[in-house]
Amino acid sequence: MSPQSSAGSRVVRATAIALVASFLSPVQTYAAEGADDHTAGSQIAKHEGTGAMLGSPSELGPENVGSVHGIDVSSHQGNVDWGHWWRSGKRFVYIKATEGTNYTNPNFTQQYNGSAAVGMTRGSYHFALPNRSDGATQARFFVQNGGGWSRDGRTLPGTLDIEYNPYGGDTCYGLSHAAMVNWIRSFSDTYHALTKRWPVIYTSALWWDKCTGRSGDFSSTNPLWVARYAAAVGPMPFQWPFHTIWQFTSSPIDQNVFNGGADRLAALATG
Repeated sequence: MSPQSSAGSRVVRATAIALVASFLSPVQTYAAEGADDHTAGSQIAKHEGTGAMLGSPSELGPENVGSVHGIDVSSHQGNVDWGHWWRSGKRFVYIKATEGTNYTNPNFTQQYNGSAAVGMTRGSYHFALPNRSDGATQARFFVQNGGGWSRDGRTLPGTLDIEYNPYGGDTCYGLSHAAMVNWIRSFSDTYHALTKRWPVIYTSALWWDKCTGRSGDFSSTNPLWVARYAAAVGPMPFQWPFHTIWQFTSSPIDQNVFNGGADRLAALATG
């Protein structure tokens, strides 16, 4: 083989290796995973089960009479029939805006504006991926892509949805208890600096206590939106004395009940 042919073969092999490496690199993998759309509670249901999966607000019991009922949606619901849900008694909604720093909900505008048009109080939520980037980075991405807040009386503060790792492996994203608390605090502090509101935190008691090690206290600043698919809301995560919102079923759509009357929901919206 001539020197020229040998050199050419080396170039071909090097190019092939580079192409394979580009497909296997963490950056490429993260981009593909970040394009997925995980709904609020999808991983909680997977890991903790769905229990009774209550199907209607009437099954919630007398302690919730006078409470405000709502839903949460993502791109999975597409163009939502907001009139239907308003007639069904839903008065507030949280809409997925972002996930990590690679995903934005393609149906966000229709869902956000459509819900407001029928009279709902609405807000947006961010699905956290704490092993991808720091909390401050994800908070900024959220605010820049639908997660902001305005004092118009119709906009709820944004929500940090933090739950089991949807990509398998360690359910706590490989973070220690202290690192997880710091990540959440970084997101919360950055969101507050950008919007002047503390974000709602959506989680389950089991995940929160496991992944924070019952350390760190957000109860004095961040309203709690707890997910538990059962006949009772159950115990609160570490230090929270009560919940603000309870997601009690995902059938036929994610349904929530606000822990208070319409006046308290309005107070949460106005700050």
